[in-house]
Amino acid sequence: MSSEQLHVHVTESKGPVLVTGFGPFGHHAINASWEAVKELGKLGIEYKSKKVSLETRQIPVVYSEVSSTVPGLHEEVNPRLCVHVGVSPYTVMKLERCGRNNGYQMSDIYGRTPSSECCVSGGPDAITTRFDIDKVCQKLSLKQHDVKVKVSEDAGRYLCDFIYYTSLHTSKAPVLFVHVPELGNPYSASELAHALRDLIELLLEELNN
Repeated sequence: MSSEQLHVHVTESKGPVLVTGFGPFGHHAINASWEAVKELGKLGIEYKSKKVSLETRQIPVVYSEVSSTVPGLHEEVNPRLCVHVGVSPYTVMKLERCGRNNGYQMSDIYGRTPSSECCVSGGPDAITTRFDIDKVCQKLSLKQHDVKVKVSEDAGRYLCDFIYYTSLHTSKAPVLFVHVPELGNPYSASELAHALRDLIELLLEELNN
């Protein structure tokens, strides 16, 4: 299964922002993460009143796909910033502080788990995002009044955590993982997309500073 692609082409001198969402799994026949990312693609992103190039991808909920696709995706896109989005059962948007290397015992959609139940053999136990997400969360909460936002210390030891660690380990660009609620619990894809747009614009501001 290959990753689904949605390209948004706008003029920008710097590298694009890469945003991923996940495909269907379990009872998530429609994955809120990808629906929100698709809506984000329609909204677009601006920084300092200029359109920012945006690249989005749908990633299958498959460990081997993440391991084989993500490093090449970073090479292909060469993003200035990467944001991965996944779905959670919680009713708030969660900014994940770190990705963890070990403890992957839950099966993907093909019933498989990664070798040695880890992301990267010999890698550190955890890798933390470069962003000060406490500060980012505070700023986003002030800016985004529709969607509640919190910081999370545990991305869950499933594909969300797995892609986060893999990306943090691979990427030259800063990386952040965001969990969004299921659609209607209580937000729509459009509301989540607006929150993601606000978040990414704040992250670009942080990078510039």
